Amino acid sequence: MSSPALLSATKLCKQFGGLAAVNAVSLELWPGRIHAVIGPNGAGKSTLANLLSGDLPPSSGQIMLGGIDVTGWSAEKISRAGLARSYQKTNIFAPFTVWENVRLAAQSRNPHPASWLKPASAIGASNECAARVLEQTGLSARRDAIAAHISHGEQRQLEIAMTLATRPRVLLLDEPLAGMGAAEAERMVRLLLTLKSDHAIMLIEHDMDAVFALADQLTVMVNGQVIASGKPEDLRADSMVQAAYLGEEHSA
Repeated sequence: MSSPALLSATKLCKQFGGLAAVNAVSLELWPGRIHAVIGPNGAGKSTLANLLSGDLPPSSGQIMLGGIDVTGWSAEKISRAGLARSYQKTNIFAPFTVWENVRLAAQSRNPHPASWLKPASAIGASNECAARVLEQTGLSARRDAIAAHISHGEQRQLEIAMTLATRPRVLLLDEPLAGMGAAEAERMVRLLLTLKSDHAIMLIEHDMDAVFALADQLTVMVNGQVIASGKPEDLRADSMVQAAYLGEEHSA
């Protein structure tokens, strides 16, 4: 490929006592591509995301972001370097409006020495970013709704909108379709397809129909280790992957 990987992990490990939650995992995230990570519960997928985002320090291994070694950096520092993530459990400010949630995220990237002297509503750069992101994620019509009162699917869209407001290059999305009905899941798939042109995306997801609709690259984890990685269409026919996770309905 002509452009380098935006994020790469090399032999990444995380030990909790005698348990290797992530064991020598290597992967690369490229701009314009969605890399899905799948596996059964307890496979280490979310722990991997926590390591990449700085929420957990690795026991060993290396993480490179935009050509810079960010191994052991704090989550806040990695975020400012261009990585944003969503979580399994929706992480929003429930009492605030949709607009306020996104504007708060945008404000974190628009520091100004005199900003404390003016109301948040008067910070033009944050407002412009929030408006753009709400339009991008299909939430403009819901901007004045209280976040706690919108649907589950819209809350997941809102969380992604908040990540986009921080202007990331890399997105780590942990089960963004979890708990959605068919219509909401279809909207999310369409949104993620629009986002991949401007981002490198790692997607952790159990909805295999969505995974095969979205993923350019697929990594399968079991017990903290990668058992297979490659093109989704190739892994459909892998007997080890089928036995570990996919099942007959997704076989070739």
